[in-house]
Amino acid sequence: MPMEYPKPRATLELCDEGTFTKTISERDVFRFADASGDYNPLHVDDHYARNTIFGQRVAHGILTAGIISTVLASEIPGLGTIFVELAIKFLKPVFFNDTITARAMVEEIISPTRIRMLVACVNQKGEDVAIGNAIVIPPKETRVILPTPR
Repeated sequence: MPMEYPKPRATLELCDEGTFTKTISERDVFRFADASGDYNPLHVDDHYARNTIFGQRVAHGILTAGIISTVLASEIPGLGTIFVELAIKFLKPVFFNDTITARAMVEEIISPTRIRMLVACVNQKGEDVAIGNAIVIPPKETRVILPTPR
């Protein structure tokens, strides 16, 4: 059976937004460590992490940023989006079993082929854990609606 892919947005304009939610598991963190080679004990060693300022293991920050990539590729602008730039600030740690919601909103239409997105991740308590902005190239099928000049 062919795989079902998310569809790109038919149109894209200022203030359009999307979300993606994921619970970060211990398995996710270890798989990310395997994929990236980042075995910082803060992420993978419970005994070590208990003696840090966080008191427990935390997910890799860049794993949290990866959820932003998912919202861009699956929700807005959707399938075929090319992620070209990310500026991000990590505000709080993401712990194992935290449920993270990534949000993306069209902030600026730089050109029909470059869109600036506001991006943020919040945990299940509604606390911001990461904020920033991204520049993407929307899918060719997506019609970008430019703001009306004043």
